[in-house]
Amino acid sequence: MSNNNIHDRAAGAILGAFIGDALGMGAHWYYDLGEMRRHYGEWISSYTDPRPGRYHSGLKAGQLSQPGFILKLMLRSLVECGGYDEDDFCRRMDKELFPLLDGTPMSGPGGYTSQSIREAWQRRVKQKLPWDQAAGHADTTEAIERTLAIAVRYCMHPEQSASMVASNTVLTQKDQTLVAMTVAFGAVLGLMVQGYPLDTGLSGKLMQLVKAGKLPFHSVTSNNLKPPEQGTPEPPRAGRFASPDALLTPSYMAWASADPDISIEPAWKVSIVYGMPCAIYHQLPAAYYLAARFKDDFESAVLNAVNGGGQNQARSILTGALAGSQSGFSGIPRRFINGLENSEYLCELAMKLADSINEGNVVQGT
Repeated sequence: MSNNNIHDRAAGAILGAFIGDALGMGAHWYYDLGEMRRHYGEWISSYTDPRPGRYHSGLKAGQLSQPGFILKLMLRSLVECGGYDEDDFCRRMDKELFPLLDGTPMSGPGGYTSQSIREAWQRRVKQKLPWDQAAGHADTTEAIERTLAIAVRYCMHPEQSASMVASNTVLTQKDQTLVAMTVAFGAVLGLMVQGYPLDTGLSGKLMQLVKAGKLPFHSVTSNNLKPPEQGTPEPPRAGRFASPDALLTPSYMAWASADPDISIEPAWKVSIVYGMPCAIYHQLPAAYYLAARFKDDFESAVLNAVNGGGQNQARSILTGALAGSQSGFSGIPRRFINGLENSEYLCELAMKLADSINEGNVVQGT
């Protein structure tokens, strides 16, 4: 795996997430697909303006919403600090985001503030609590949307990445199942930036990292999920998560995408199969499925994520990061980059983050 390819995939993952955010911003949260089609036509193919009175009203096509704002904040912290510095990230949230919020949903950068960020704002600003008491119980993907940058930066160091992703997640969301699924996404993205495909074998590589004590999941099974041998002692817990099941989902979704007897047509209906709502357990299967199905086609992956409606912005951010890690920056259609507001600066941040990756400890999946 050449350093140039890793650099290209890393930058592609970051730009893919920004593109997904901006693509989903205009037609965000239409649960009535008929209404979405009436407003935007049968197929959304590029950036769109949000309609008056809807989420993100007042923004223009190609602009970022609040997830993109926070991802950019995270990237700046990673680049300027030379790595993940949690104190620095928290200071930036306190100084650069929270003063722009008022605790209500329809406010702040991007025109909408998610539940987890509103709850953190309430505890930090109103109640004056420390960051280790700021988290709430929202079951959504906001933590993935920012920690994906950590996963890219530390893609060669899965143990370090998992620890940092978990630590950052619990700043705003403390449910341990959600934290496990967020850490799992980061581990998946890290392997994909290295160059491993999102296929039926990826989960096996992740489980090998569990067995090696590099991912914080508990597992007693032997290889290929076979039962442990008689008399096998209880393994030392590698970390905080009771089950590695979140690591198995990606390969099942890849299997489904390749099985000729399983048909989701058109592909945007993945949102109906796995659910349109915001919760992480609806979002991850759909994103994994689309990235696996369109492994060589960034455009099809993200546009099917957007055109599925519901919480299509989160779906397209996650799908965009995964698809971008497969296509690389070089495989993203130029029109998506050109259409982003401040695209030169976003590309510069992505490239600087990619430059900082240390290839010394590539994780072998054998």
